[in-house]
Amino acid sequence: MENLISVAGGEAHLCTEDHWALAEMQGPAEEQAEPIVSTPYLIVTLDQWRHAWQTSDPRIANAELGILIAPDDDPAILTPWLKALPLIALQFASFSDGRAYSQAMMLRNRYGFEGDIRALGDVLRDQLALMRHCGFTSFAVRADKPASEAIKGLSGYDQIYARTAVNPEPLFRRRQRAGA
Repeated sequence: MENLISVAGGEAHLCTEDHWALAEMQGPAEEQAEPIVSTPYLIVTLDQWRHAWQTSDPRIANAELGILIAPDDDPAILTPWLKALPLIALQFASFSDGRAYSQAMMLRNRYGFEGDIRALGDVLRDQLALMRHCGFTSFAVRADKPASEAIKGLSGYDQIYARTAVNPEPLFRRRQRAGA
C-alpha cells in the first residue's frame, strides 16, 4: 500500500514499504485457482475471511490475513480470533462517516485488540489525530493527498481532555496524579 503513515513507539513515520495488500477475490475458488497476489500478507473483507475460513480457500492458504471491516460490520464477530490477527483495517466510506472511530475504540478498549488498526478509504490529514486517539496505528491516506503533508496532522494534539485508546486516563486525573 502506498501513502501510508504508521505509528510505532509513539512516533509517526512515513512507510516506504508495506507488506500488506488488499486481496481481490471475485467468485468462488474453483473459478480463480491462482493465488490472489504475490505477497503473503493479505487484507480480506470480513465476508471473504468467513468464506475462506469455512472452505479452506486455496488462494490464501499460505497467507497471513488481516481483516477489512466495513462501516456496517460488527467487530465483535472477531473476538474469538483477535489474539491471532495481526491487522484489522477499518473502512472510512466518506470523510463524514465516523463509524470506524467507534469500531476502533471497541476493538482497543472493549475487546483488547493489540494488533495494528489501519484506517482505509477517505482518510485525510484533519482526521489523523482523532483516529490515533481512538486506537488507529496506521493510516492509508487518500491517494490524491500526500502522506508527507498528512503526517503533520498527528502532531500538536496530544492533550485530549477525555480518555482515549492511547491514554485511558482523562486529563484531569493525569493532572491530579502529576500534582500529587
